[in-house]
Amino acid sequence: MIDLAYAMAPSRSGGGGGGELLGILPPLLIMFAIFYFLLIRPQQKKQKEHKEMLESIKEGDNVITSSGIYGTVKKVKDDVLTLQIAEKVNIKMLKSGITNKR
Repeated sequence: MIDLAYAMAPSRSGGGGGGELLGILPPLLIMFAIFYFLLIRPQQKKQKEHKEMLESIKEGDNVITSSGIYGTVKKVKDDVLTLQIAEKVNIKMLKSGITNKR
């Protein structure tokens, strides 16, 4: 019975270490490629589109804020917008709080 345990044990020769790295590397590269094309790249594309949308906001645009408030842009100054959300009701907010243009 002990002989069986010795037979199943890995050999003590140190020559098998380099082959293990080459065996692990291709699956890791494949997993990275899958994560890149399914997660990272689409997220970067979405961020780029959102940034372009924020840069294109001008007076008179109808927008939706991240909190769900609909409004019309009355003034744009750097990163601050003035939105008219009702008759004679204006609010100031950061441009980054805009999620959509209507």
